[in-house]
Amino acid sequence: MKFQLKNIVAVIALALVFTSCSDDDNNEITGQGNLKLEFDNVYGSSNLAFNTPYTNSNGEIVKINNAIYIISNIVLTKTDGSTYTVPKSQSYFFVNEANAASTILNLPNIPAGNYNKVTFGVGVDQAQFDAGASGQNGMWEIAQGLGMTWSWAAGYKFIKFEGSVTSTSHTNANFRVHTGKTGTIYNYTEVTLNLPDNALVRTNITPQVHIMADLKKVIDGTTVINFEEGLDVMGGTKVQNISANNVPSLFEVEHVHND
Repeated sequence: MKFQLKNIVAVIALALVFTSCSDDDNNEITGQGNLKLEFDNVYGSSNLAFNTPYTNSNGEIVKINNAIYIISNIVLTKTDGSTYTVPKSQSYFFVNEANAASTILNLPNIPAGNYNKVTFGVGVDQAQFDAGASGQNGMWEIAQGLGMTWSWAAGYKFIKFEGSVTSTSHTNANFRVHTGKTGTIYNYTEVTLNLPDNALVRTNITPQVHIMADLKKVIDGTTVINFEEGLDVMGGTKVQNISANNVPSLFEVEHVHND
């Protein structure tokens, strides 16, 4: 009995030591550093390449020639559960497959620590939009230049996914899939990703989190878009279903570089 009691005490003490060390890992690290989020666009198991034929689950052959989406409201979580929210003024990015530099998001002034989770939005949150044209800090003009807006009343396009499709009724016909606000439904999506390894933000270490974005799932995920039913998908229940069912599963962290 005494032997068993000693073992139990030893296990509890060891657990307390590990818990304490985990907290100390963050508490004893000081200063600020940078962190990068890299969005690597793919189509299923293939690297996304413009004007390359891909076959969907419903037998349609698509070629992509335009792919842009908005990443916003980034929150980083440490191993001790505390969080850092990137300031709104620095937390809206247009990831554009045609512009390689835009696929790497540079986040400055991050409190040093060990991070194991990242949360972000896909699109522009309603609070930011409700700030009005004067509250967009130039973001509306950038979006207009990229074709990522409708009218001001309709707001931003959250995802723009375009190309051509060949199917039973179409041969290289142009299609357009745009997500965003539909009527009174805002369709802003929040995504949380666990990191396979901690991102070690230090004054002298800038981690780079490599996120795979499977854009096939925009049109061929839980909700499957059939272009026989229409080449333009820009509103109504189809966009609502893409936002609710497909967008949350677009992203996956492949690895973390701590260099």
